Amino acid sequence: MSNLINLEQVHKSFGIEPLLDNVSLGIHAGERIGVVGLNGGGKTTLLEVLTGIEEPDSGRVSRLRGLRVAVVTQRGTLPEAATVGSTVLAGLADDAMTTEVAEHEWAADPRVRGVLDGIGIADLGMDTVVDTLSGGERRRVALAAALVRELDLLVLDEPTNHLDVEGVQWLAGHLLSRRSALVVVTHDRWFLDTVATSTWEVVGGKVDSYDGGYGDWIYARAERARRADAAEARRRNLARKELAWLRRGPQARTSKPRYRVEAAEALIADVPPPRDTVALATFARKRLGRVVIELEDATITTADGRELVRDLTWRLAPGARIGLVGVNGSGKTTLLRALAGEAARNGSALAAGTRVQGQTVRIGWLRQELDDLPTDLRVLEAVQQVAQRITLGDKEISAGQLAERLGFGPTRQRTPVRDLSGGERRRLQLTRILMSEPNVLLLDEPTNDLDIDTLQQLEDLLDNWAGTLVVISHDRYLIERICDSTWALFGDGKLTHLPGGIEEYLTRRTTREPSRARETRPTTASVPAPVTDSAAYRAAGKELARLERSIDKLSEREQRLHVAMANAATDRDALVDLGSELAQVRAEKEAAEERWLELAEHH
Repeated sequence: MSNLINLEQVHKSFGIEPLLDNVSLGIHAGERIGVVGLNGGGKTTLLEVLTGIEEPDSGRVSRLRGLRVAVVTQRGTLPEAATVGSTVLAGLADDAMTTEVAEHEWAADPRVRGVLDGIGIADLGMDTVVDTLSGGERRRVALAAALVRELDLLVLDEPTNHLDVEGVQWLAGHLLSRRSALVVVTHDRWFLDTVATSTWEVVGGKVDSYDGGYGDWIYARAERARRADAAEARRRNLARKELAWLRRGPQARTSKPRYRVEAAEALIADVPPPRDTVALATFARKRLGRVVIELEDATITTADGRELVRDLTWRLAPGARIGLVGVNGSGKTTLLRALAGEAARNGSALAAGTRVQGQTVRIGWLRQELDDLPTDLRVLEAVQQVAQRITLGDKEISAGQLAERLGFGPTRQRTPVRDLSGGERRRLQLTRILMSEPNVLLLDEPTNDLDIDTLQQLEDLLDNWAGTLVVISHDRYLIERICDSTWALFGDGKLTHLPGGIEEYLTRRTTREPSRARETRPTTASVPAPVTDSAAYRAAGKELARLERSIDKLSEREQRLHVAMANAATDRDALVDLGSELAQVRAEKEAAEERWLELAEHH
């Protein structure tokens, strides 16, 4: 397997903080790598050094001659005054070594058309000038320009940020169908688990590599944290709690082989479920009473007069945890504004019907905009401006403690708000909302610009939060984790309950718009199609069972050999013999494990 790019002892820093410190790694042909780590920890810098956008301060970067690579980062720009069509199709002209692109011909190509439809570019209009597009639309255009090309390596920085749930599903399937290698920075854990064959964690200037996607990384992280010292207790407990949810939740969240599941089960044996739904609902009723927010016979329209829903009666119950999904532009934010009672002030209105709010309701609303922060204060002052201390669940925590849980260490808490990055402002906005002790939370795309560690902290906080929650998110992992029911806007004037969650939503979308069915739709497990021949299927199942028994026996032999070697520590000849036998056992076990994985992927 050939290496496309190699980094050898690379160092890169901005100021006194090293983001990459003596990093050596390589990208193989066909490999799909997910990159994770804290915001500001060096993920984007790693991508830029890999692709030559930034030069390392020291070390060596070598790339395969003639490497075809496309890079879509958050810092990318589009050509001024260009149209959507010319921008998306420009790369095809380069690939074809032509000087002009016949846009109508390229756009008719099924592969290109699949990309345009898959991430909603066709809806923007091929003749639209890119200068008139929003930031999210410009990101989608840049992504489409990379996806239409035949490449050896595709490098993406947060590609799911401006896609809806259906778009994320399509993108995952598209990337799985490509032959090119992939390096992707993402906080979308479902997406990471679906597409990645390995995971790089950028932490403390180093890059640690793990096999598999999110489920395997979180397993390795929990195991590593289990062995850590007491100073890592909180992080260890969060990792174990996340692993517990992974193991107890929907199937196929981790590709860890079955023979290693017992180790995971032992690690989480004393971890309770993420939340006690009954207890939280009971407490929520005490805080909220029987009436929370109710819409009666409501017709809601957008600012341009488009009817979003009509004759809607929707009563939010105390302790309800609701996920709201729909394609971009379906009106999710408008509905959230109607729930918040701020519809008229934000350009949309209840054209008919009534809204009733309980007397004890206190709403905390996380908007997508970041214009409600006091930029003249420091981070801790901005949090303390709301409250000094709050009670969360059965614990009382200070403003500083909550800020630290959401990623603001003691040093960062002294930083002026105006100097924060977009992701940090998002975290501060969320911290201030939680400090106001709301009993109704309305969260509009809370995962935008948050890293995975912060998402885990947020989910842990919400696990102990007693109140009513409505969340809009394209992050299906978050919806499945923190919500108990899912509702959707399909553009038919109704709000539809989805007992089957995100999978039901995607199925209904395919049924409603077959002409826009995505070219590749992975299942939740995202594995190749199973063997259809029943005899072959049964034979594969028998071999899997035999391999599992063999692996168990080899593991037992390996343990006995370790004990024997410890007992023979002073007998050199015995140690040589035992070491040789141990090497043979390990080789047999590794071969059995590889065969197990090969069969399991198709069974």
